[in-house]
Amino acid sequence: MTELFKIYQIDLAEAERISTSKNEIHHHDFEELIIGVTGRVQHFIDYRSAFYDAPFVVFVSKGKMHRIEPLSQNGECEFWVIRFKSEFIPETTFSLYGSYHENANISFQRTPCFDRLLILCELMYAEMKQSHPDLAVVKNLLSTLFTMIESERKKQHPEIDSLVTTQNVTFRNFLSILEENFRRPEGVVFYAEKLFMSARNLNLICQNIMQQSVSEIIETRKMIEAKNLLIRTERPIADIGYELGYRDKAHFSQTFKKKAGQTASEFRDEMRGLIS
Repeated sequence: MTELFKIYQIDLAEAERISTSKNEIHHHDFEELIIGVTGRVQHFIDYRSAFYDAPFVVFVSKGKMHRIEPLSQNGECEFWVIRFKSEFIPETTFSLYGSYHENANISFQRTPCFDRLLILCELMYAEMKQSHPDLAVVKNLLSTLFTMIESERKKQHPEIDSLVTTQNVTFRNFLSILEENFRRPEGVVFYAEKLFMSARNLNLICQNIMQQSVSEIIETRKMIEAKNLLIRTERPIADIGYELGYRDKAHFSQTFKKKAGQTASEFRDEMRGLIS
C-alpha cells in the first residue's frame, strides 16, 4: 500500500468473491481496522482461528500473520475496512499494539456507541472522496474512532484488563516508556533497567508479542516519527535525524533507507506527490 490512509467497504458480492479466490495467510506493511456491520468473519491470527458475528471490530497490526474471510449471515455482509500507515497516527499506533495483543477480535453489541463508530467511518469515507481530502481531519476522526472502541471495550469487558498476563503488562509499560524516550539515543539496557528486569527477558517478551527485538521496536518507532516529520514539516533531514537521537547524519540516512527501502528525500518527495 502506498497511501497513508485508505477506507473502503466490503459488501456481499465482494465477500463472495474473496471466498472463492486464493486467500492465504499473509502479513502486510500497514495497520488494518475492520468493523463488521452485518455478516460474520472467520479470522486466523496469533495461530488461532475463530468465527465472529457482526457487530465486531478487528485490529491487525503491521507484520501480524493472519487471514480474514468475510462471510454472509442471513444473506447480508457489510464491513468497513480501514488501512493506514503507522506514521499516519504515530502517537496512537504503538499503544494499539499493546491494547490489541491477544485481543485482535472484539465482539460488540449494537449500541449507540457502535452506531457512532459507523458515523465516523462515513465521515472519513466522505472526506477521502473529496478531490483534495484533508488528511488532518481524517487523522483526528481515526484517533477518535480508536478512543471510542477502547472505551466501549472496557465497558463491555472490564475483566480483560484485570486478566492480562504479566508479559502483556510489561510490554505495555515498555511501550509507555518508549513513547517518552524514543528520541533519545538509548538502547535495550536503558529500557530494561527502567522496567527492573534484564535485557534478555525484555527481548524475549518483545519477540513473543511483536516478533521483534527491543532494538528493532525502538528503531521502528524512530522511523515512524521520522516519516511523520518528513511528511508534515520542512525541516532538513539532518535535523530530523538529530532530534531522533542519531548523532551522525550518515547513520540516520543508512538506517532510513534500510528500513524504508528508499532515501529520506525520496520518501518525502513521494509522499508529497501522493498528498497533493
